[in-house]
Amino acid sequence: MNFIQSDPFVRNEREQKIAARSDRLAAVFAGRAAQHDREGSFPFENFKELREAGYLKLTVPEQFGGEEASLYEMLLAQERLAKGDGSTALAVGWHVSQMLQLRIKQSWPQKLYAEFCREVACKGAMINQFASEPATGSPSRGGRPQTAAVKTEGGYLLSGRKTFSSLIPVLDQFTVTAFVEDEDRTGTFFVRKGPGVSIDETWDTLGMRGTGSHDLVLADVFVPEAERIDTNECESEAVMSDHGGALLHIPACYIGIAWAARDYAVKFAADYRPNSLPGPIAELPHIQHKIGEMESELITARTLLYSAADRWDRLPAGRAAMRPELGLAKTVATNNAIRIVDLAMRIVGGSSLSRSLPLERMYRDVRAGLHNPPMDDSVIALLAQRAIREAADADGREK
Repeated sequence: MNFIQSDPFVRNEREQKIAARSDRLAAVFAGRAAQHDREGSFPFENFKELREAGYLKLTVPEQFGGEEASLYEMLLAQERLAKGDGSTALAVGWHVSQMLQLRIKQSWPQKLYAEFCREVACKGAMINQFASEPATGSPSRGGRPQTAAVKTEGGYLLSGRKTFSSLIPVLDQFTVTAFVEDEDRTGTFFVRKGPGVSIDETWDTLGMRGTGSHDLVLADVFVPEAERIDTNECESEAVMSDHGGALLHIPACYIGIAWAARDYAVKFAADYRPNSLPGPIAELPHIQHKIGEMESELITARTLLYSAADRWDRLPAGRAAMRPELGLAKTVATNNAIRIVDLAMRIVGGSSLSRSLPLERMYRDVRAGLHNPPMDDSVIALLAQRAIREAADADGREK
């Protein structure tokens, strides 16, 4: 098979296959997206097809039967999946990104990690980590969790409530953060659905309505000592960090939604011929200007995203220094996606507000990106602090 480049960010045959699988799945998911959005229902059938297609093992190590995708490859897959249904892409993104993080950090007990990777590769198991809470908000802001872990014979009893628990309708296991009072610090625990675990169906939102991000409620849930998973991370200097690289699945999702809106608007402009004009509206200068603006925003966002991912993959030693760029890739992608969908709606006109068309759903979905980490203000602060440090270092060298 000869590799034919159609997307400048697809660089080889392996990446082309990854992208093509997402394209096939996205085409199917697009047909269901409006109904799930309208109902606020979880797309169980989409996850069945993701499992059957082998998508859930995308970032699992090859030694356990996975595809061991790089960060760059994961973003290609996620971006294209989001063209069909943003909610499904964002939800499954938490799973594939966490499997990438676990592969990098190697902080789980080895036996538990190997067993779970095989469950993912062979049976399509999934996972997400739940840290946000009503009182603390996003864990990126550093709040102490109110979920408590109390030491008991053979393990811990966990009690508390987690919000924004994406994927929870379809998960049999997950990880949670909880404050360990005896140690005066936060721990992380591998929890299986069972006694004491329940879901409070609170997710009824403006956008991303199909992610199933309900509240998770824990009431004296027993976790064995061997399934506390932060101990290696705290005690071993060998544990690595991805420094936020895996979180680039978030901007990839919003770029994918914006890309779909751009495609819809461009096709509409090429096909729509009002009787007041001799040809399609795509021939009008002001419409061409809007299309050009969309292209500019999309190319800028994708170039920044994929260049950051490529550097992250190639230069592991430089990942810590890349945190500001990784955050910038997210904020640029999110804000550009909002702008692209807005321009698409301006091109299509008043009919873009109709729920019979996909643009109004895309308009609502991309706005959710403003509330995914990292937040705009945090990224700007990181960039400013780095610039100030660099200036001080340069001044010190000159003296």
